[in-house]
Amino acid sequence: MAISRIARTGAIVSAATLALTACSTGTGGDGASGDCAPSDGPVTLTFTSWLPGIDEAVAIWNERNPDIQVEVQTGPNGNGGTYQNFFNQLAAGNAPDLGQIEYDAMPNFRVQDGLENIAACEGILEAESQFVDWTWSQVTFGEENAVYAIPQDTGPMAMFYRADLFEEAGIDVPTTWDEYRAAAEAIREEGGYITNFSQSDINQFAGFVWQTGGQWFSNDGDEWQVNLTGDESLKVAEYWQGLLADDLVSANPPWTDEWNAAFNNSEVWTWVSAVWGANTILSGAPDTAGNWAVAPMPQWEAGASAAGNWGGSTTAVLKGSDHPYEAAQFALWLNTDPDALTAMNRTAQIYPATIEGANLPVFAEGVEFYGGQEIYQVFAEAGTNVDPNFVWGPTMTQVYNDVADGFSGAISGTGTLMDALTAGQQSTIAALRAASIPVQE
Repeated sequence: MAISRIARTGAIVSAATLALTACSTGTGGDGASGDCAPSDGPVTLTFTSWLPGIDEAVAIWNERNPDIQVEVQTGPNGNGGTYQNFFNQLAAGNAPDLGQIEYDAMPNFRVQDGLENIAACEGILEAESQFVDWTWSQVTFGEENAVYAIPQDTGPMAMFYRADLFEEAGIDVPTTWDEYRAAAEAIREEGGYITNFSQSDINQFAGFVWQTGGQWFSNDGDEWQVNLTGDESLKVAEYWQGLLADDLVSANPPWTDEWNAAFNNSEVWTWVSAVWGANTILSGAPDTAGNWAVAPMPQWEAGASAAGNWGGSTTAVLKGSDHPYEAAQFALWLNTDPDALTAMNRTAQIYPATIEGANLPVFAEGVEFYGGQEIYQVFAEAGTNVDPNFVWGPTMTQVYNDVADGFSGAISGTGTLMDALTAGQQSTIAALRAASIPVQE
């Protein structure tokens, strides 16, 4: 299979214009007014990102563009604190020119009028054909003459697993979720855990629901419908609740030293994650180099091939930038230039949102940390098996925070994952109403 097949399909998760009725029209790069002219004299842009090694790609730009320099500011991942920092900075009028924002968080920023419309900036509208269709829909919200960010990468999911440990223990690598539980029981007898259940990063759980065919949001053109407690969501919740109840998965807080150590000391044997997770394991578990491999994520039915998506980001020009033209040019370059895309893959293992980017030589190479396996072929195949109709709601940051509170209760034994979804359903409806967004009871 050609690796470029991932560019032909994906998850159309755009928010309808209806969801954005609380927004005002942007200035700066307002496509309607055509106001996006170059600044006079040299420009210095600020750019906040959590992408490992992003400064290497930025250094290429700075060398080639002496009159438009970019200063990188690093921070935690979006829901780990960067988004709240952005909102605080937007309120104070001192936000960076550019910020990394995941697709599922884009509606939150649009609702709060935190993004510049860069559609009128040179080359932006014409760039649409360079990107996978669904990623471009993420940055336009279905509005005419509107572009609020440049797509960066996608997050098709597969299963990272310790090939050496499975082989030594004589345990078959699971291909279904039933087999995954059976493997979890066998691994527990070996003193390990099959995986770590994330109590705070709900994006992963959403990816599981996505694979199962569930929908948390829908829109009929008049109002939003919220469905965190649909059959598919409850199926996923009950499955993982069972693993938690039987002590078959660990529950270390994600992205912590404790979490990394569990991978590095061979306590945790698998992680069903997105393509960018390759860097997370590589950097967090260096002692396990060469022992990992990648396989498709387990299926609910034998022989199926459905995949979920977790993450994927954009480079957005934040509201109030004094240099929307230059910021837009940098964002476009960062996410289309072959040298920049190659640099970001080598330092962060991300998979590009551009169609041609998937054909770069770096994505056909074997990865030494993963035993020389051509892991991007697995994720390319997964990308073709992601349902293109999953919809993000306009208040995903709130959804994740509220559900995470409930998941923490499930870990501590004061509730269940199903309880968390039920509570999240009600708080999400309340949040939409508070934002004057039409929502069905």
